[in-house]
Amino acid sequence: MSRMFKLHPLTACLAVALPALADDLDRKPLALPSTAVTDTFNSHTIDLATPTQAGSRLGLSALETPASTSSLSAVQIQQRNNLTVQDAVTRSPGITYIGSPGDGGTGLSARGFTGHNSVMTLFDGARLYTGAGTQTFPVDPWMVERIDVIRGPASVLYGEGATGAVVNVIPKKPFAGEVRNHLRLGYGSWDRQQLGLDSGGRLSERLSYRLALNQQAGNGWVDRTTSRSLAVSAALRFDASDDLSFTLAHDRGDAQPANYYGTPLIDGHYRSSLRKQNYNVHNDVQQYVDEWTRLNTDWTLSDHLSASNQLYYMKSRRHWRNAEDYSWDAEHQQLLRGSYLEIKHNQEQFGDRQAFTLDHTLFNLASKTVVGAEYNKVRFNVDSNAPYTDVGGDYLDPWQPQPGWFHSASPLRPQTLSTTHTFALFAENRLQLTDRLSLVTGVRRDQNHIDQAKLTNHSRSDRSLQVGNWRAGLVFAVNDDLSLYGQYSTSEDGVDNLISLSANQMHYDLAEARQTELGLKQRFWDGRGEWTVAAYHIVKRKLLVDDPISHDKQQAGQQTSDGLEATVELALAHQWQVSANASLVRARYDDFDEVVGGVTQDRAGNRPANVPRRTANLWLNKGFGQQLEAGIGARYVDERYANTANTQSAPGYTVVDANLAWQVLPDVRLGLQLNNLFDREYVQSAFSGQQWLMGMPRSYFATVDYSF
Repeated sequence: MSRMFKLHPLTACLAVALPALADDLDRKPLALPSTAVTDTFNSHTIDLATPTQAGSRLGLSALETPASTSSLSAVQIQQRNNLTVQDAVTRSPGITYIGSPGDGGTGLSARGFTGHNSVMTLFDGARLYTGAGTQTFPVDPWMVERIDVIRGPASVLYGEGATGAVVNVIPKKPFAGEVRNHLRLGYGSWDRQQLGLDSGGRLSERLSYRLALNQQAGNGWVDRTTSRSLAVSAALRFDASDDLSFTLAHDRGDAQPANYYGTPLIDGHYRSSLRKQNYNVHNDVQQYVDEWTRLNTDWTLSDHLSASNQLYYMKSRRHWRNAEDYSWDAEHQQLLRGSYLEIKHNQEQFGDRQAFTLDHTLFNLASKTVVGAEYNKVRFNVDSNAPYTDVGGDYLDPWQPQPGWFHSASPLRPQTLSTTHTFALFAENRLQLTDRLSLVTGVRRDQNHIDQAKLTNHSRSDRSLQVGNWRAGLVFAVNDDLSLYGQYSTSEDGVDNLISLSANQMHYDLAEARQTELGLKQRFWDGRGEWTVAAYHIVKRKLLVDDPISHDKQQAGQQTSDGLEATVELALAHQWQVSANASLVRARYDDFDEVVGGVTQDRAGNRPANVPRRTANLWLNKGFGQQLEAGIGARYVDERYANTANTQSAPGYTVVDANLAWQVLPDVRLGLQLNNLFDREYVQSAFSGQQWLMGMPRSYFATVDYSF
C-alpha cells in the first residue's frame, strides 16, 4: 500500500469518531458552507452585492467600495483545478505567479510590482510579516473558505507595504447547523495522492466547531522531486450570548515541497530534453512548518456599536539546503553548478488587533466609522552558511546529471537576530452624502522599530520608521446595481522586508507610492450577470529593485504603472456559467541608474522584471442536469523580462485546464481534473535569466468525495 494511504493517526481517529456526534441528527447530503460537494454548479458564489472585508473593514459590498476588489469562494477554488492558494489567486485579474523555492513558492506580481513586499498576504485578516523575502503559509486551498483580493495600495488598511495588491486568505469557520462531514480521496499523475477531511457543525446550543485536515504526497514530474504535506485547520466557537462570541482557532502547515530550482538554458536557449532533469544535490532539503493560533472575540454592545478583537501567535520554521544555480559552460560543454546555500529561519510573531464599529450620524448624514489599534512583535532569526563560498569546479552532464552531495566551504552558523515592534492606529468612515453618493475615507499611522544583531561580529543596528497613509474615495450609485467610483490612496514601504532589513538597508529612505483609480461595477439580468472595469495610475518613488540575475538590490528613483482591469461573470441559460477577466499594465522605470560591474547603466524606460504587459483568464462551466457538470478554462500570461536591462525574457503562454464531475449517489461524487490539457511547455517564472522554472506538464487527478 502507498505510504500516503496509511492514514495519519489523527485523521483516522477523527474520521471514525466525528460521525458519532451526529447520530441523533437527520442524515442529509453534505451542505457545508462554501464547501459543498453536491452539485457545486448551483452553489452560492460571492457577487458584487455581497458584504466583504476585501477592501474595507466597514463591511461594504464591492458595489459600495471605491477600489478594485474580487472574492473567490471555496466552491470556485475547487471548481477550477487549483493546487495551491497561489494558483487560485492568479485566476483573479492582473495577478501572476512568480514564485520560487527561495520565496516559499508564494511570490506574486500585481499592477507592475512584484514580490512579498509589494503583494501582501493576510491570513484571517492578520498580516504575516515576511522575512528575507520568504513566506510559506498559507498554501493549501483545502483549508480555505474564501479569498478576498484588493488591488492597488492598501497601506491605509494593513500598514507599510502592499503597493500592488493584498490577498486575504480566510480559513474555514465553525457554523451552527447540524454536523456534516466530507471525506475526499484523490490519486493522479506521478503518484500524487490526497486524503482530505472537512467536518463541522453544532456540538451544543452554544458550541460549534470546524475541522479540516489534508494530507498530500507525490513523486513529482521532475526527477527526484518527491513532496509531502499535512495541513490542519481547527476552530471552536462559543456563543456566550446572542451578542458575544469567542472563536479559538489553530492552523498548521507541515510541508516538504518539490525541490526544483529550474531548467538551465543552453547557449541561451531552452532544450525540451532537459525539462524533467533535476540538477540539485542528493541530500537537498526544503521544509516548512508554520503554525498560527488565534482567539477572535466579537461583541455587539448595542444596536449601533460593536467591537472585535483578534489575539494571535504565529511560528514559522524553514530549512533549505540546495545547490541553486546551474549555468552553461560553453568551453567545457557542461553545466557549472554553484550557489550551495543552507539557510534556516525561525520566526515568531505575536499580535493583537482591537477595532470598534459605530453606526451614527455626522452633519445629519448617515455614517459608519471603524476605529482601532494594532500591535505586533516579530522575532526573526537566520542561520546560514554565508558568505556562501562554493568549493568550485562542480560540473554536470546536462542530460545525465549525477546529483552528488551538498558541500560548501562556509559552515552553517547563526547570522542575524532581529526584533521588530509595530504599533498602529487606524480609522475608516463611510459618509452617505446623498441617496446615491457616498464618501469613503481612511487613515492609518504606523510606528515601527527594528532592532537587529549581527551574530557573526556582535554588531547591532536599529531604526525607527514612522508611516502615515490615507485614502479617499467617492462612490456614485447610478442605481442599486450600477456604481461608479474614484479614489486616491497612498502607501509607504520599507525598501525590503521590514523584519529583515540589513544594517545598510536601514539607511535607505522609505519608498512612497500614490495611486489614482477610476472604476465601474454593475450587476444585470437580475443578478445573473456582472462586470467591472478599473483604470489606475501608480507612481512609486525610492523603491528598491532586485535584479533576478545578479540578485543585487538597487534603490531606483521612480517607477510608474498605468493599467486597465476588467471582469465579467455570467450565469446563462442551460446551466452555462462564464467567468472571464483581463488586464493590461504599462510598468516602467522613470528614473533608475543601475551599477553593473562598477559601471552605471541607465535603465529608464525599461520594464521591471517578472511583469507581463497582458494577462487573461477564462473559465466555462456547463451543467448537465443534476448529476453531471464539466468545466474548462484558460490562463494567459504575456512575455516577461528576466532582468532589469530587458535583454533576457521568458516567453508568454496560454495553458488550458479542464474537469468533469459526476454525482453518482446523493452522498458520493466522482471528479476528474486535467491540468495543462494540451501539454504546453511553458515558463512559469524566471528564476534567473539563464534558468527557468517550467510549468507542470499535462496531468490528471481523480477524486472521490463522500459526505456523511
